[in-house]
Amino acid sequence: MDMRKPLARVRGLGAAGEGVGHWWAQRVTAAALVPLSLWFVISLVMLAGADYAAMHAWVAQPWVSVLLILFIIATLHHAQLGLQVVIEDYVPTPLLRIASILLVKAVAVVLVMAGVLAVLQVALGG
Repeated sequence: MDMRKPLARVRGLGAAGEGVGHWWAQRVTAAALVPLSLWFVISLVMLAGADYAAMHAWVAQPWVSVLLILFIIATLHHAQLGLQVVIEDYVPTPLLRIASILLVKAVAVVLVMAGVLAVLQVALGG
C-alpha cells in the first residue's frame, strides 16, 4: 500500500519529498571516479621515481590538468555526499546535524578550490 499522494508518486518523491537527486549524484560521481581513479593510479605508478621537473611537466599538460581537476571535483563531491548521508543517519540532534552538514560542505568547497587552484598554478606556469 503506497501512502504517498498521486502527484508525489508521479514525481518520484520519497518520504522527505526530495526525490532521488542525492542518490543519483552519488552514483554518477562513483561512476566518474572509476576511470579517473584508474587513470590517476596508473599515471602515478608510471611516474614513480620521477623528479620534480618531470611531475611539473606532466601536470602542465592540458589534458592532464583537466583530468586532475575533474578527479578533484568528483572525489570531494562524492565524499561530501557520502558524509552527508552518514551525518543524516547517525547524528540525532537536528541543530548539530545541520551544523555538521554545513561544515562538511564548506570544507569540501575549500578543498576543491585549493586543489583546482594548485593544478591551475602548475598548468599555467605559476
